[in-house]
Amino acid sequence: MSAADEVVYFEDLAPSGRSNADSKTEVVSSTQSSQSLQANASKTTVTALKRQRTLVDMFSTSSSQPTKKLKASASSSSLDSNPSPSRAKATVFGVQKLNSIPFSMKAFQESLNEEQARLLRLECDVMGKSWLKVLKDEIKQPYFIALKRFLWNEGVREPEYIPHPLKVYPSPRDIYSWSETPLGKVKVVIIGQDPYPGPNQAHGLCFSVRMGIPIPPSLLNIYAEIKNEYPEFIPPKHGHLAAWASAGVLLLNSSLTVEARKANSHSDKGWERFTDKVIDVVDKWGGASIKVGPDGQASGIGRGVVFLAWGAFAEKRVARLNKNKHLILKSAHPSPKSAHRGFLGNGHFKAANDWLEEKYGPDGRVDWCRIDP
Repeated sequence: MSAADEVVYFEDLAPSGRSNADSKTEVVSSTQSSQSLQANASKTTVTALKRQRTLVDMFSTSSSQPTKKLKASASSSSLDSNPSPSRAKATVFGVQKLNSIPFSMKAFQESLNEEQARLLRLECDVMGKSWLKVLKDEIKQPYFIALKRFLWNEGVREPEYIPHPLKVYPSPRDIYSWSETPLGKVKVVIIGQDPYPGPNQAHGLCFSVRMGIPIPPSLLNIYAEIKNEYPEFIPPKHGHLAAWASAGVLLLNSSLTVEARKANSHSDKGWERFTDKVIDVVDKWGGASIKVGPDGQASGIGRGVVFLAWGAFAEKRVARLNKNKHLILKSAHPSPKSAHRGFLGNGHFKAANDWLEEKYGPDGRVDWCRIDP
């Protein structure tokens, strides 16, 4: 591959105020861009060293463990299928900084065999690039290809292929709507189980429904809890939670598809393994692009996020996470069958904001009361 063909995406570092489309198409190419990337990596390294004490405190896994020295370096490396020796590498504690991970769509597509190229076209077309660049190896795994074969036979194919009536929800183009929240800007993760199985409900964000669709009972209880914690909150007349997604809340179902009118029908097909990997990359890079401190710098690696695990199923998904790095809040599920057994009154929304403000400053808080698009 020539230098002119190399593409590096920095969706996770798109400046505020830019459109999502702009952030997805930001490109660095040619030898000049590689030199610029090296310079930026070196500058980031210097900043990271100046903030050594803060980062060490943040990443210590236990108060009883000895403190590790911060390691940051800038050296030539690439995660592309066709690595370029001129690209810079910046790491902290052995974790490569999110904004230094290059990704070539062309190289990735050229690495696929004929079947993979056909089955993974959906992911290449619609998955947010900040996610695709760190999940590209995962979606080539045999289990995921087997999942995609199953979905292909169920009618989940290219983005523009929408059979009528739909046999699987949500529509293909909406399956990865959650990935429109850039990985580096994730502050909070809310874990659901699987999409709503009714017509026109699911659109790729857990607990959320399309505009014009009646608000599901579980979401009504979520609104009730926000009202308990923020009396000024006026519950909206809709259940579309895209405003939260734009604010850094990852609304992730464990299974990303479901057969029409058959709840939990796509469990144990491979989605849970994939979304566990999504949680792993949030563990590594969630919050990486959020600027903190008086110098307004982003760390480039995960500094910890809030996980809201409602119900036993969600609790299992976060059981392996480092409780010293993340805030993990657990309670009963907001379903009408269990909401009064610990969800209502759990105080999770304020607790999340208190922790985020301490970690990232006032701008780290989520405006839970803002739900209208």
